[in-house]
Amino acid sequence: MRRRTFTLAAAGAVLPGTAAWSADAFPNKPLKLIVGFAAGGGADVLTRIIAEGLAKQLGQQVIVENRPGADGVLAAQATSSARPDGYTLLMGTNTAMVAAPTLRPTPPYDPFKAFMPISSAGQFSMFLVVPASLPVKSVNELLALVASKPGALNSASSNSASELAMLQLLGDRKVVNARYKGDMQAMTDLLGGQIQMMFTTGTLAPGFVKEGRIRALVTLLPQRSGLLPDVPTGGELGLGKLTITPWAGFFGPPGLPREITDRLSQELQNTLKRPEVHAQLVQQGFEGYGMSPAKFAEFFRTQYDAFGATVREHNVKFE
Repeated sequence: MRRRTFTLAAAGAVLPGTAAWSADAFPNKPLKLIVGFAAGGGADVLTRIIAEGLAKQLGQQVIVENRPGADGVLAAQATSSARPDGYTLLMGTNTAMVAAPTLRPTPPYDPFKAFMPISSAGQFSMFLVVPASLPVKSVNELLALVASKPGALNSASSNSASELAMLQLLGDRKVVNARYKGDMQAMTDLLGGQIQMMFTTGTLAPGFVKEGRIRALVTLLPQRSGLLPDVPTGGELGLGKLTITPWAGFFGPPGLPREITDRLSQELQNTLKRPEVHAQLVQQGFEGYGMSPAKFAEFFRTQYDAFGATVREHNVKFE
């Protein structure tokens, strides 16, 4: 993800807009938005873009607090134990909300009891890419090539979502997967020919596709991405089992009152529709959109179940 810098009145604070609420209305003081990754990283940049828009929407400061570590678990736990008054929120990703509870032998929490779903934030643009030198131009051609050479081709992953998406795509077809610390390292080896396939982000893929150095075969988004509009979705290709997708959303502590949950959800949905917020998120390769609490809870459950099923089917172990 490209870095983005904001000028803030205080560390982590986002300036409010001109609108004001009466003293007895929610919110009447700054909100805290916790993100489980370090400042300057992709998730942090996205959180600050949204926080800036939400501050204008609410007429209150939205303070971004970074609590990196343990794949987002520390930030999630801090949110879960906070007072359920609407002033402490979590920018949660599928790493902390789905991967940690399903992959770890001892889950750190039950995500359906420890949090209140408020709204989706959107989905990271992810594309299945292959080097231009590989003689395939479609997913079916790639799958046929893998089937003809079991165990001879290499895939790459830098996070659990992309790794499980690859497992869903390949099914019983065998490749050797290499785990990287970051997408850029994996992309370097893919361009060099050591890796033949990977799911990568919307930050990396478009430039290399336009240069003709890689081909993008499918996106994990439910709709085509404006970054690479010629790349089909899994649904268009009939890949019904390709259900893993990297996403982010907003959660509060358990017991958050319904009226505050609904209010925050609506304000977050409106924030994501703001033209300046939408434009900045697109530049980061992120498809931003909000959902009602009920719709987001349904989406969350679907993603959790799909993730868990893939983990069990392929006997994936936490490392």
